[in-house]
Amino acid sequence: MPLLPTISTTFIVLSAVLVGIGWILIANDKRSAHKKVMLAAALSALIFFIIYVSRTVFVGNTSFGGPEEYKIYYTVFLIFHITLATTGAVFGIITIILALKRNIKKHRKIGPVTSIIWFFTAITGVAVYLLLYIIYDGGDTTSVIKAILGT
Repeated sequence: MPLLPTISTTFIVLSAVLVGIGWILIANDKRSAHKKVMLAAALSALIFFIIYVSRTVFVGNTSFGGPEEYKIYYTVFLIFHITLATTGAVFGIITIILALKRNIKKHRKIGPVTSIIWFFTAITGVAVYLLLYIIYDGGDTTSVIKAILGT
């Protein structure tokens, strides 16, 4: 198992688990615990993002190494995952800001939507990880810096 992708995927799964716990806490009217767990979920997602961006810049992204006839399906799935992740991140930031600004009415409306998007982001993220590193051997990896410098 590759170390950095495994660590980053663990953090995204942890963030989704914490969001689920946060959802249960707020359903039981445990607001203080809900806030702490949801901030921990956001921190976990942020750690994932920092690891992912650092790995992308310095090590690179791994291309799909599975059968050529599956590559188009993987690419479409990856685009779906990236769209979900971007949407989930934007919704997550807005949801957190609404909560911290005490705009609870809007927070309550957007929070469940954000959570569902984030659950699907985590699930598809794990699927991408499995396809790139577990089910198939990863393809070529080139860092952004090497690509820019041509080395």
